[in-house]
Amino acid sequence: MAPSLADLAAAPGKELLRFATAGSVDDGKSTLIGRLLHDSKAIFEDQLEAVERASVQRGEETNLALLVDGLRAEREQGITIDVAYRYFATPARTFVIADTPGHVQYTRNMVTGASTADLALILVDARKGIVEQSRRHAFLASLLRVPHLVVCINKMDLVDYDQEVFEAIKAEFRTFAMRLEVSDLTFIPVSALHGDNVVHRSASMPWYEGSSLLHHLEQVHIASDRNLIDVRFPVQYVIRPRSDEHHDYRGYAGQVCGGVLKPGDEVAVLPSGWATTVESIDTMDGPVQEAFAPMSVTVRLSDDLDVSRGDMLCRPHNRPHVGQDLQAMVCWMAQDPLRLDGRYAIHHTTRTARALVTDLAYRLDINTLHRDESASTLGLNEIGRLGLRTTVPLFYDEYRRNRMTGSFILVDEVTNATVAAGMLLDPALAG
Repeated sequence: MAPSLADLAAAPGKELLRFATAGSVDDGKSTLIGRLLHDSKAIFEDQLEAVERASVQRGEETNLALLVDGLRAEREQGITIDVAYRYFATPARTFVIADTPGHVQYTRNMVTGASTADLALILVDARKGIVEQSRRHAFLASLLRVPHLVVCINKMDLVDYDQEVFEAIKAEFRTFAMRLEVSDLTFIPVSALHGDNVVHRSASMPWYEGSSLLHHLEQVHIASDRNLIDVRFPVQYVIRPRSDEHHDYRGYAGQVCGGVLKPGDEVAVLPSGWATTVESIDTMDGPVQEAFAPMSVTVRLSDDLDVSRGDMLCRPHNRPHVGQDLQAMVCWMAQDPLRLDGRYAIHHTTRTARALVTDLAYRLDINTLHRDESASTLGLNEIGRLGLRTTVPLFYDEYRRNRMTGSFILVDEVTNATVAAGMLLDPALAG
């Protein structure tokens, strides 16, 4: 039985790295992940045997992409449609992989897979070089504030492992990335089919002096990517045990979205603004002396205040923005287009409200980064900047400062379908 995400995350002394793969169709994303799993010995024998049987039925050699392409439609077409998640571990780290589709019409799936990623891995076919989807996915990774970007130039075996091909693609991508906000950019030449520079360094490319992909994934520094300054604790659930033995217990359960909480810390409760102190922090394994993102904990307060779902704990002198008039970048995820003056439900941390679309500032062409200020709507997979008015105030940070408190989704109240994912802007810069 394969380990669950909870098992991997709970591995003692191991850091969890989430990364998303992206790239154009047939760049080899699924094959690369299959090679990564195979060569790091992260798959079971029965899984490999099943892939070998499926490959024989298709009349081909062992196709490691089938380890990831789980949907029947994906295997028949040889493409990725859905976001496929895979988990594996090495002695250094545990990993969650989101294999996202390459087709333009599945941009929303790319947004879903990369929204929680620490690192984005973009594949480029060495024969084709930088294409439209390469730029599209690099921009989306930048928009979603994925801290680390790795460009794997794949199929180097088909260009005779030519260093000049690698350097030319690297230079072109760097030029485009200068227009984006990318803080950490790495290039690795690989052959997913043969395993060159995936788990082990390749003897076929002695000119490459960097590390293999797996070694980079194990060593990339992610601890400083999380916001450990601004304490943000949205309350998800109020715990009041029914047992007489613990009848005085009152705890507030939720996920820490920023900062570090410790017993004795002074906190303020929003929206009331009342101040109190943290009495204790409990987990399933007992009390802890500190909690930080993304831990899920139960916080007990020294004073008996009126705190309910949707409220937020923060520092008295370090509070999030509080407002009902919001500016945000959104990716539209529904077949039905955005309606100006349309009313939707907005889900932000643990708070739910109704939202009215007040304006569409512009629609963004993510291939040219051109702003179309004459646009009156957004269609499926399109990105634009919206104005929203909510029925109750939200407690938020700009997305670039805190991805957890700066993100939200819009839901159609009739169908209950998610129609958009959004990233909140700083109100001071929203003009």
